Amino acid sequence: MTAPSPAPGRDPMTWVHERGMGALAEKMGIEFVEFSIERAVATMPVAGNTQPVGLLHGGAYVVLGESLGSMAANLHAGPDRLAVGVDINATHTRSATSGIVTGVCTPVHLGRSLTVHEIAVTDDQGRRCSTIRITNMIKDR
Repeated sequence: MTAPSPAPGRDPMTWVHERGMGALAEKMGIEFVEFSIERAVATMPVAGNTQPVGLLHGGAYVVLGESLGSMAANLHAGPDRLAVGVDINATHTRSATSGIVTGVCTPVHLGRSLTVHEIAVTDDQGRRCSTIRITNMIKDR
């Protein structure tokens, strides 16, 4: 089972680093750079996460989005509750071929039993490459 969300008043970024992001996110090189209920930001290298033709794999965008959205939902859920993904979708509008992409996660809805987050993923030039939306259900541990 995953570590509970941080206690109120505890630094959320410290919690992310102690908890870890999971084996897949770590293998893909995802790094959190900002983390709060209002905004979570992480980066991911294109290298090592591409399709055979050299484009960032669409699934890699989704892994970045789910990593951000699920962690943000668990922060909102609090220490005695657990957020689990129930829906995710992505629209890819540009292809990254090198460098680093950045995902910025913001809440659309923060409820008692559901959260919805939007993640905008941009390339090194700040151009949007993918828009991901994730819905998480919050339940008691």
